[in-house]
Amino acid sequence: MSTIVAFHAHPDDEALLTGGTLARAADDGHRVVIAVATDGVIGESEPTRLDELRASARILGVQRVEHLGYADSGHGPLLYPDPPDRPRFVRVPVEEAAGRLAALLREERASTLLTYDENGGYGHRDHVRVHEVGKRAAELAGTPAVLEATMPRDALDRLVRLTKLLRIPFGYDSLLYSPRSAITHRFDLRRYARQKQAALAAHESVLRGSGRSAAVFRVLVKLPAPVFGLLLGREWFIASFSPPE
Repeated sequence: MSTIVAFHAHPDDEALLTGGTLARAADDGHRVVIAVATDGVIGESEPTRLDELRASARILGVQRVEHLGYADSGHGPLLYPDPPDRPRFVRVPVEEAAGRLAALLREERASTLLTYDENGGYGHRDHVRVHEVGKRAAELAGTPAVLEATMPRDALDRLVRLTKLLRIPFGYDSLLYSPRSAITHRFDLRRYARQKQAALAAHESVLRGSGRSAAVFRVLVKLPAPVFGLLLGREWFIASFSPPE
């Protein structure tokens, strides 16, 4: 069996964007590894978010979790100064971060790397940097296959309409994510909906938050599994292949 490395920006992204895919890969006998760029913390490092990521990973069947050592860069208009103990992800040169990820890819002899599309999905600066760093790391390591997690814009339009009926406060930029014509892989993962939902629920500190994302998460983890599967039971990717150097 092969090894799949999923590269994510923050703890909780692994469940929301690729949870079904990771659970299926583990169920099929593949070795599954998560590399996370940041600890999801704006200020000085503390372990809660990474501990929650490890709990989520266990639910999904992931065998290893590695943090690249960077701080969350935030999503607002301001990019705050680096905390004293580590740099923000977007301030780190792509080549430096890619070197760290490439070392993991080589160590694991990864056959597939999961990253994000060129828009970083919904446009978070750390997600865009995951795309850039992941692409370069695959080139450095000679990883043969790269799958970029995304969502077709027309499917997202339908999802937004449905979430409004469920009174979930979900919003997005219609120019982000990807056109359907760019999608190369579509997986129906509704059979893993309970695992994906449980993995999302493992991020308890996010659920206790006061922002819009926290409100969305609180609704999602309480939905009946079939409804959760209807909303988030499919995952999409764009395939790209990186030639070995």
